[in-house]
Amino acid sequence: MATEFITPIQPLKFGVGGITTSKSSVIEEGTALFKDVFSDAIQNVKDTQKNLEDKQYLLATGQIDDAHTVPIAAAEAQLSVDLLVQLRNKAVEAYNELMRISL
Repeated sequence: MATEFITPIQPLKFGVGGITTSKSSVIEEGTALFKDVFSDAIQNVKDTQKNLEDKQYLLATGQIDDAHTVPIAAAEAQLSVDLLVQLRNKAVEAYNELMRISL
């Protein structure tokens, strides 16, 4: 496994004030996971768009036998863009919710 989506549970550390965890390591891991999700989604958009362009080129030059692969590639590209947009919307929504929290 290259990267796991679910991060393992961190061991608890016993400090002076009771049970504590390393806050900076948890934040760093969460940031890395958040970054990985978005970078994977962006890479998926790039890959599916490139696949669509290749299929369209092959269709236009008559090098493709089955024309149904082009609409399938187009649907895959559209779905990957939709997923990225929804991830962005949820991230913005979460950020706005955090900004509304008063301490």
